[in-house]
Amino acid sequence: MLRLKNKTVLVTGAARGIGEAIAKLFYEEGANVVVTDINDELGKKVAAGIGEPSCYFHLDVRKEEDWIEVRDFVKKRYGGLDILVNNAGIAGILETRGPHDPENLDMESWHKVHETNLDGVALGCKYGIQLIKNSLSGSIVNISSRSGIIGIPFAAAYASSKAAVRNHTKSVALYCAEKKYPIRCNSIHPGAIYTPIWNVMLGEGEQRDHAIKVISSEIPLGVMGEPIDVAYAALFLASDEAKYITGIEINVDGGILAGSAASPPSK
Repeated sequence: MLRLKNKTVLVTGAARGIGEAIAKLFYEEGANVVVTDINDELGKKVAAGIGEPSCYFHLDVRKEEDWIEVRDFVKKRYGGLDILVNNAGIAGILETRGPHDPENLDMESWHKVHETNLDGVALGCKYGIQLIKNSLSGSIVNISSRSGIIGIPFAAAYASSKAAVRNHTKSVALYCAEKKYPIRCNSIHPGAIYTPIWNVMLGEGEQRDHAIKVISSEIPLGVMGEPIDVAYAALFLASDEAKYITGIEINVDGGILAGSAASPPSK
Protein backbone atom coordinates (compact mmCIF):
# COMPACT_ATOMS: atom_id res chain seq x y z
CA MET A 1 0.00 0.00 0.00
CA LEU A 2 1.24 3.47 -0.88
CA ARG A 3 2.06 5.30 2.36
CA LEU A 4 1.19 8.80 1.09
CA LYS A 5 -1.59 7.99 -1.36
CA ASN A 6 -3.53 11.11 -2.40
CA LYS A 7 -1.56 13.32 -0.01
CA THR A 8 -0.38 16.74 -1.19
CA VAL A 9 3.18 17.59 -0.16
CA LEU A 10 5.33 20.69 -0.45
CA VAL A 11 9.11 20.31 -0.19
CA THR A 12 11.45 23.31 0.03
CA GLY A 13 14.98 23.21 -1.35
CA ALA A 14 13.96 20.26 -3.49
CA ALA A 15 16.14 20.91 -6.54
CA ARG A 16 18.93 18.62 -5.36
CA GLY A 17 20.37 16.63 -2.47
CA ILE A 18 18.13 15.69 0.43
CA GLY A 19 15.18 17.73 -0.83
CA GLU A 20 15.27 16.03 -4.22
CA ALA A 21 15.43 12.59 -2.60
CA ILE A 22 12.44 13.42 -0.41
CA ALA A 23 10.39 14.74 -3.32
CA LYS A 24 11.05 11.65 -5.44
CA LEU A 25 10.40 9.16 -2.64
CA PHE A 26 7.18 10.86 -1.57
CA TYR A 27 5.93 10.80 -5.16
CA GLU A 28 6.74 7.09 -5.38
CA GLU A 29 4.63 6.63 -2.25
CA GLY A 30 1.60 8.21 -3.92
CA ALA A 31 1.86 11.91 -3.05
CA ASN A 32 1.25 14.95 -5.23
CA VAL A 33 4.49 16.87 -4.74
CA VAL A 34 5.02 20.61 -5.05
CA VAL A 35 8.75 20.93 -5.72
CA THR A 36 10.07 24.33 -4.61
CA ASP A 37 13.47 25.98 -4.77
CA ILE A 38 15.25 29.13 -5.96
CA ASN A 39 17.18 27.14 -8.57
CA ASP A 40 14.46 27.10 -11.20
CA GLU A 41 16.42 25.11 -13.77
CA LEU A 42 17.19 22.18 -11.48
CA GLY A 43 13.85 22.40 -9.71
CA LYS A 44 11.90 22.16 -12.95
CA LYS A 45 13.96 19.12 -13.96
CA VAL A 46 13.12 17.36 -10.70
CA ALA A 47 9.41 18.15 -11.12
CA ALA A 48 9.44 17.04 -14.75
CA GLY A 49 11.12 13.79 -13.74
CA ILE A 50 8.41 13.17 -11.18
CA GLY A 51 5.58 14.09 -13.53
CA GLU A 52 2.03 15.39 -13.10
CA PRO A 53 0.05 16.15 -11.02
CA SER A 54 3.23 17.21 -9.23
CA CYS A 55 4.73 20.54 -10.23
CA TYR A 56 7.45 23.13 -9.62
CA PHE A 57 7.01 26.49 -7.93
CA HIS A 58 9.69 29.13 -7.33
CA LEU A 59 10.04 29.79 -3.60
CA ASP A 60 12.65 31.84 -1.77
CA VAL A 61 11.93 30.70 1.79
CA ARG A 62 13.30 33.98 3.20
CA LYS A 63 10.55 36.03 1.57
CA GLU A 64 7.09 36.11 3.10
CA GLU A 65 5.58 37.30 -0.17
CA ASP A 66 6.83 34.09 -1.82
CA TRP A 67 5.16 32.01 0.88
CA ILE A 68 1.89 33.88 0.37
CA GLU A 69 2.07 33.17 -3.36
CA VAL A 70 2.77 29.47 -2.91
CA ARG A 71 0.02 29.23 -0.27
CA ASP A 72 -2.51 30.70 -2.67
CA PHE A 73 -1.26 28.49 -5.51
CA VAL A 74 -1.56 25.30 -3.44
CA LYS A 75 -5.07 26.25 -2.30
CA LYS A 76 -6.20 26.89 -5.87
CA ARG A 77 -4.58 23.86 -7.49
CA TYR A 78 -4.87 21.20 -4.79
CA GLY A 79 -7.40 22.60 -2.33
CA GLY A 80 -4.93 22.46 0.55
CA LEU A 81 -1.88 20.67 1.87
CA ASP A 82 -1.25 17.55 3.95
CA ILE A 83 2.51 17.56 4.43
CA LEU A 84 5.22 20.22 4.49
CA VAL A 85 8.93 19.44 4.51
CA ASN A 86 11.05 22.47 5.43
CA ASN A 87 14.33 21.36 3.92
CA ALA A 88 15.87 24.49 2.35
CA GLY A 89 19.04 25.63 4.10
CA ILE A 90 22.58 26.89 3.67
CA ALA A 91 25.81 26.20 5.55
CA GLY A 92 26.91 29.79 5.00
CA ILE A 93 30.57 28.95 4.50
CA LEU A 94 30.22 29.07 0.72
CA GLU A 95 27.27 31.44 0.43
CA THR A 96 28.53 34.30 2.63
CA ARG A 97 31.80 36.12 3.16
CA GLY A 98 32.19 35.08 6.81
CA PRO A 99 34.02 34.45 9.07
CA HIS A 100 31.72 32.25 11.11
CA ASP A 101 33.59 31.59 14.35
CA PRO A 102 32.20 33.13 17.60
CA GLU A 103 35.07 35.56 18.12
CA ASN A 104 35.27 37.04 14.63
CA LEU A 105 31.85 36.39 13.15
CA ASP A 106 30.57 38.69 10.43
CA MET A 107 27.09 39.82 11.41
CA GLU A 108 25.84 40.17 7.84
CA SER A 109 26.80 36.55 7.21
CA TRP A 110 25.23 35.53 10.52
CA HIS A 111 21.93 37.12 9.53
CA LYS A 112 21.97 35.61 6.03
CA VAL A 113 22.34 32.10 7.43
CA HIS A 114 19.52 32.64 9.93
CA GLU A 115 17.28 34.22 7.28
CA THR A 116 17.34 31.02 5.26
CA ASN A 117 17.67 28.34 7.91
CA LEU A 118 15.51 29.79 10.67
CA ASP A 119 13.27 32.50 9.19
CA GLY A 120 12.56 30.20 6.25
CA VAL A 121 11.40 27.43 8.57
CA ALA A 122 9.36 29.84 10.73
CA LEU A 123 7.59 31.17 7.65
CA GLY A 124 7.12 27.66 6.33
CA CYS A 125 5.48 26.57 9.57
CA LYS A 126 3.31 29.72 9.61
CA TYR A 127 1.86 29.14 6.17
CA GLY A 128 2.08 25.37 6.44
CA ILE A 129 -0.23 25.45 9.44
CA GLN A 130 -2.71 27.60 7.51
CA LEU A 131 -2.69 25.12 4.63
CA ILE A 132 -2.67 21.89 6.63
CA LYS A 133 -5.05 22.60 9.53
CA ASN A 134 -8.04 21.45 7.48
CA SER A 135 -6.36 18.19 6.52
CA LEU A 136 -7.55 14.93 8.04
CA SER A 137 -4.01 14.05 9.09
CA GLY A 138 -1.17 16.51 8.56
CA SER A 139 2.55 16.60 9.18
CA ILE A 140 5.33 19.19 9.18
CA VAL A 141 8.86 17.82 8.96
CA ASN A 142 11.70 20.27 9.60
CA ILE A 143 15.17 19.31 8.43
CA SER A 144 17.59 20.49 11.10
CA SER A 145 21.09 19.00 11.53
CA ARG A 146 23.27 17.21 14.04
CA SER A 147 24.86 20.68 14.27
CA GLY A 148 21.63 21.78 15.93
CA ILE A 149 22.45 19.54 18.89
CA ILE A 150 26.22 20.02 19.20
CA GLY A 151 28.45 23.07 18.75
CA ILE A 152 30.38 23.81 15.55
CA PRO A 153 33.17 26.30 16.39
CA PHE A 154 33.80 27.51 12.83
CA ALA A 155 30.19 27.39 11.67
CA ALA A 156 28.50 29.07 14.62
CA ALA A 157 25.71 30.66 12.61
CA TYR A 158 24.78 27.34 11.02
CA ALA A 159 24.78 25.53 14.36
CA SER A 160 22.75 28.30 16.00
CA SER A 161 20.15 28.35 13.24
CA LYS A 162 19.72 24.59 13.26
CA ALA A 163 19.41 24.52 17.05
CA ALA A 164 16.65 27.10 16.75
CA VAL A 165 14.88 24.91 14.17
CA ARG A 166 14.94 22.03 16.66
CA ASN A 167 13.35 24.19 19.34
CA HIS A 168 10.81 25.87 17.07
CA THR A 169 9.68 22.44 15.94
CA LYS A 170 8.61 21.68 19.50
CA SER A 171 6.79 25.01 19.81
CA VAL A 172 4.88 24.30 16.61
CA ALA A 173 4.05 20.78 17.77
CA LEU A 174 2.63 22.02 21.07
CA TYR A 175 0.78 24.93 19.45
CA CYS A 176 -0.95 22.65 16.96
CA ALA A 177 -1.85 20.19 19.71
CA GLU A 178 -3.34 22.95 21.88
CA LYS A 179 -5.34 24.25 18.93
CA LYS A 180 -6.58 20.72 18.18
CA TYR A 181 -5.18 20.99 14.67
CA PRO A 182 -4.51 17.61 13.03
CA ILE A 183 -0.85 18.56 12.52
CA ARG A 184 2.21 16.82 13.91
CA CYS A 185 5.60 18.57 13.75
CA ASN A 186 8.96 16.83 14.09
CA SER A 187 12.57 17.47 13.15
CA ILE A 188 15.26 15.38 11.48
CA HIS A 189 18.94 15.86 12.29
CA PRO A 190 21.16 14.53 9.51
CA GLY A 191 24.90 14.18 9.93
CA ALA A 192 27.60 13.26 7.42
CA ILE A 193 25.14 12.86 4.54
CA TYR A 194 26.92 12.94 1.18
CA THR A 195 25.20 15.65 -0.88
CA PRO A 196 26.49 17.90 -3.70
CA ILE A 197 27.62 20.55 -1.19
CA TRP A 198 30.38 18.18 -0.08
CA ASN A 199 31.99 18.22 -3.54
CA VAL A 200 33.32 21.75 -3.02
CA MET A 201 34.64 20.98 0.46
CA LEU A 202 36.19 17.59 -0.29
CA GLY A 203 37.93 18.36 -3.57
CA GLU A 204 38.22 15.93 -6.46
CA GLY A 205 39.75 12.60 -7.39
CA GLU A 206 42.12 11.00 -4.87
CA GLN A 207 41.81 13.99 -2.54
CA ARG A 208 38.05 13.48 -2.27
CA ASP A 209 38.37 9.72 -1.84
CA HIS A 210 40.87 10.22 0.98
CA ALA A 211 38.70 12.84 2.67
CA ILE A 212 35.64 10.57 2.52
CA LYS A 213 37.70 7.73 3.99
CA VAL A 214 38.84 9.93 6.89
CA ILE A 215 35.30 11.18 7.59
CA SER A 216 33.89 7.66 7.39
CA SER A 217 36.45 6.39 9.89
CA GLU A 218 34.96 8.73 12.50
CA ILE A 219 31.39 7.50 11.96
CA PRO A 220 30.36 4.49 14.09
CA LEU A 221 28.66 2.78 11.13
CA GLY A 222 31.78 3.41 9.04
CA VAL A 223 30.21 5.12 6.01
CA MET A 224 28.73 8.46 5.04
CA GLY A 225 24.98 8.52 4.63
CA GLU A 226 23.00 9.16 1.46
CA PRO A 227 20.10 11.58 0.87
CA ILE A 228 17.71 8.63 0.65
CA ASP A 229 18.53 7.76 4.27
CA VAL A 230 17.08 11.10 5.36
CA ALA A 231 14.18 10.74 2.93
CA TYR A 232 13.11 7.46 4.54
CA ALA A 233 13.07 9.09 7.98
CA ALA A 234 11.00 11.95 6.57
CA LEU A 235 8.61 9.45 4.97
CA PHE A 236 7.96 7.80 8.32
CA LEU A 237 7.28 11.10 10.07
CA ALA A 238 5.06 12.28 7.22
CA SER A 239 3.01 9.09 7.08
CA ASP A 240 0.11 8.05 9.28
CA GLU A 241 2.41 5.43 10.81
CA ALA A 242 3.71 8.30 12.96
CA LYS A 243 0.22 9.50 13.95
CA TYR A 244 1.13 9.56 17.68
CA ILE A 245 4.55 11.19 17.25
CA THR A 246 5.02 14.94 17.55
CA GLY A 247 7.67 17.27 18.90
CA ILE A 248 10.54 14.80 18.59
CA GLU A 249 13.82 14.70 16.69
CA ILE A 250 15.27 11.80 14.72
CA ASN A 251 19.04 11.63 14.23
CA VAL A 252 20.16 10.24 10.87
CA ASP A 253 23.93 10.25 11.38
CA GLY A 254 25.34 6.74 11.42
CA GLY A 255 25.59 6.79 15.21
CA ILE A 256 27.67 9.97 15.63
CA LEU A 257 25.38 11.51 18.23
CA ALA A 258 25.14 8.28 20.18
CA GLY A 259 28.21 9.49 22.04
CA SER A 260 31.13 8.08 20.10
CA ALA A 261 33.23 10.31 17.86
CA ALA A 262 34.83 7.35 16.12
CA SER A 263 33.90 3.89 14.93
CA PRO A 264 34.84 0.89 17.13
CA PRO A 265 38.45 -0.24 16.57
CA SER A 266 38.84 -3.17 14.22
CA LYS A 267 40.28 -6.39 15.60
